[in-house]
Amino acid sequence: MVVTALRLLARLPLAWLHAAGAVLGRLVYWSSPTYAARLRENLRASGVCNGEAQCDALLRAAVAEAGKGAAELIAIWFGSDEKVAGLVVRVDGWEAAEAARARGKGVIFLTPHLGCFEITSLYVSQREPLVALYRPPKLRWLEPIMLAGRQRWHAVLAPANLRGVRLLYRTLQQGGQVGLLPDQAPGAGEGVWADFFGRPAYTMTLVMRLQRATGAAVVMGYAERLPGGHGYRLHAEELPAARLDEAGLNQAIETLVRGCPEQYLWSYNRYKIPAGAPSPETGTRAER
Repeated sequence: MVVTALRLLARLPLAWLHAAGAVLGRLVYWSSPTYAARLRENLRASGVCNGEAQCDALLRAAVAEAGKGAAELIAIWFGSDEKVAGLVVRVDGWEAAEAARARGKGVIFLTPHLGCFEITSLYVSQREPLVALYRPPKLRWLEPIMLAGRQRWHAVLAPANLRGVRLLYRTLQQGGQVGLLPDQAPGAGEGVWADFFGRPAYTMTLVMRLQRATGAAVVMGYAERLPGGHGYRLHAEELPAARLDEAGLNQAIETLVRGCPEQYLWSYNRYKIPAGAPSPETGTRAER
């Protein structure tokens, strides 16, 4: 019954869902002190805004955009294939991905928690098979819904464990495509400390290991949420090999975020110390 209701809601215009999501974002912000404090702290410490007035305005926009990100899942996970396929209305830099494919190597697509990261993998999977790494949600009942929503067209999900990582390696060795969230905090032993907006963040080493083992190209992009529910604008660029260590990876993400700071998921606990991982003061830290 719940899925049926969500499929009906998915027929609503994206503008309506975004408007409802903006309200939801504000409600969550005011009802959850922990969520609100983390969002404020991460945004203000990042340095992407100057002065109290600018930071307050950006904070309000970020709160609304976070709510839009939750509400738009209804359209993306439960909308028809035809409707979802039409959500990306403009693409900039896609020739980088096409050129990488033409070289006969695999491609690693990186999409940080910026804009609508759900639609990015689906855009790729409409054109070529894609294996995307995912972390199972804490709510077990949500996993089959999430899998159904994300595994459209030629998309396959690989769990964030040894089996999933092996699948990524095999896919790239065969010249295929994989997708990852590069700013997702890894587990203990799977990262090093590298600065992210001036603060140490435990950063995954998987991207560098995959690229060095397979020679794959690395393309980073995000889907900008357009105003008025007019869909998404996809931005993409290939990262040069010189930027593929963990510090360079974080710097590349920072560059994207500074271009659209209100749509970054500032509430994500990016600076946590995973259980069993060394602290930033004693652990390995990447430098540039």
